[in-house]
Amino acid sequence: MDESTANVLIVDDVTSNLAILAEMIKSMGYIARPVTSAKQAMAAIEARMPQLVLLDISMPDVDGYELCEILKKDVRTRDIPIIFISAMDGTEDKKKGFDLGAVDFVSKPFELEEVTSRVNTHLKIYQMKQELENYNRRLHKMVSDQVKRIEEEEKNFILALAKLSELRESADGVHLKNISKNSKLLAMSLQFSPKFEKEISNAFVETIEVAAGLHDIGKIGISDQILLKPGILTSAERKIVRTHTELGAKTLEELYNMNKHNEFLKMAIEIARYHHERWDGAGYPEGLKGKEIPLAARIVAVVDVYDALVGERCYKEQFSHEQSMKIMNDEAGKQFDADIIEVFNKIQNQLQK
Repeated sequence: MDESTANVLIVDDVTSNLAILAEMIKSMGYIARPVTSAKQAMAAIEARMPQLVLLDISMPDVDGYELCEILKKDVRTRDIPIIFISAMDGTEDKKKGFDLGAVDFVSKPFELEEVTSRVNTHLKIYQMKQELENYNRRLHKMVSDQVKRIEEEEKNFILALAKLSELRESADGVHLKNISKNSKLLAMSLQFSPKFEKEISNAFVETIEVAAGLHDIGKIGISDQILLKPGILTSAERKIVRTHTELGAKTLEELYNMNKHNEFLKMAIEIARYHHERWDGAGYPEGLKGKEIPLAARIVAVVDVYDALVGERCYKEQFSHEQSMKIMNDEAGKQFDADIIEVFNKIQNQLQK
């Protein structure tokens, strides 16, 4: 028989009732699946999901009410319509059945017209509901795919801006790549630490790889005269450079307000604003202290300073890896989260330089 033909599970411990109902179901053009107990019913459901259940109330061991309750608690079977079949047609009996999730009652002795009408009605309703759910799933997928496409386009556009900003300081664009890769590596490593495992999910790790690359996007608003100045900046110039944290965060916030489904922008905003905060509270722009600083920003702060130390800049010479690690460790508990530095030490040989 065609797999698309609806199959109806009939549960009744009286074989004569099963025979009558099975013939009625077949005469409607449906597949009849008669069983005599709740145990057999569960086995039949495991073998093949029915589109409707005709369920007797009075059965030994597990009665119809109990089986109905079991089916309605199971996510796989809770939407299957259940019609109770019973000689009990009192108000309280029906109320109890409806409270448990049944959709209808058929009284004994059975009448073909009544059974046909109720079965056809609820099968059509179930089919329409299934079609609607399938449509909603397809629609949800279409919308999700569209949102992901928009997010990807936004991400590529923003990263392009970040690269343009970085190219003013570094012609090869290596710093941006290093920050992204090393932030992901450090976050992955922190996942294995009991101190961070609850905060860092796989999604966090994937997101920080992208978001970390936007840490200095605010430097687009800093003039070349200051940004590329060789040697020591004046106090006034340092104040201007420090504004890149707020400039970057505000730029990203404007983009985020246009699409609040974009999760990586939320983290990117935190990183852009707070990656120059210090564990001891002496950082900027807000002077946050300790765990007041978002975790993503604390991770990027470590990676960013390390890459600046081992890299050559217009205002400084290149330090060796050993010199850089000594400086990093000296700042544990002062500039940096000491627990992050502990893990950073363990992965130092895997860092991109």
